[in-house]
Amino acid sequence: MGGIELTFPTEHSDYPPEYCEAAVSGDSVPLVTYLGLRYLRRPLLARGELRVDWDPADLSRNVYLPGRQGRALHLQVKGRPYTYVQTGGKRSHELARPGASVRMRRSSWNNPQTLSGTCSGAPDALDISLAVVLEAVYTRNLSMPGALVSMPGRFLNRCNFL
Repeated sequence: MGGIELTFPTEHSDYPPEYCEAAVSGDSVPLVTYLGLRYLRRPLLARGELRVDWDPADLSRNVYLPGRQGRALHLQVKGRPYTYVQTGGKRSHELARPGASVRMRRSSWNNPQTLSGTCSGAPDALDISLAVVLEAVYTRNLSMPGALVSMPGRFLNRCNFL
């Protein structure tokens, strides 16, 4: 497949400073970018934008349902439905679609130096690119305990008037 590069936050951005962008690129993978409000050097899921080769993807999640599956991020990308969930601890996530899944793990939650992943089914370059870019997004609120812990900081982050 070749090399994949994850960049976050991207160095040259035309967006206001309260936004943060992450990007995945490589020789044989599509360009995937995620833009969201900046929180702890990462883009937030809330009001985020995911693009694949500049085409927007549809993102949705229910912030009120309990459990990891209930709080999962649902994506519709290039006609494919995906689900992105936290698995195990706060450093592990899975991106799944019918017929393929990619499980990712960060070396640490706060400041990871490495990412590792395992694939099952028949994943392709798009699946892997999506899984990698989502590792740069602040996803602590995909679990109810994580949402409760990060709620005060996320609230204050949105209060630019203070």
